[in-house]
Amino acid sequence: MQGILYEEASFAQFVMITCIIGGWTAWRTGKSVADSWKDYGLVVFYTALLGVAIRFVHHALFGGTMFTLQYYIVDTIVLLLFSTAGFRFYRTKQMTTSYYWLYEKASPFSWKAK
Repeated sequence: MQGILYEEASFAQFVMITCIIGGWTAWRTGKSVADSWKDYGLVVFYTALLGVAIRFVHHALFGGTMFTLQYYIVDTIVLLLFSTAGFRFYRTKQMTTSYYWLYEKASPFSWKAK
């Protein structure tokens, strides 16, 4: 998988930077957009910017390439998974607490009408 999904010498570096540090930041990005009642398009935009920041961290710490479309897309897709999950989790919480007479939780990431 090295060379396809990540360029670092070990998979642990990819997991630490992209999944743990970037994933936590992306989750918080999704949460902040949901908290401000903005739409999902803003999550995608912020995650694309976060993908550039994560590529910079790979470049600065481990000597990775900064401007490689393949690795930027991989990092951004991973980050988008985390930010979407954060957005849906907190939007579900908002909808079921703010409109408790209309909606109930169907899962941690969705709601349904009562």
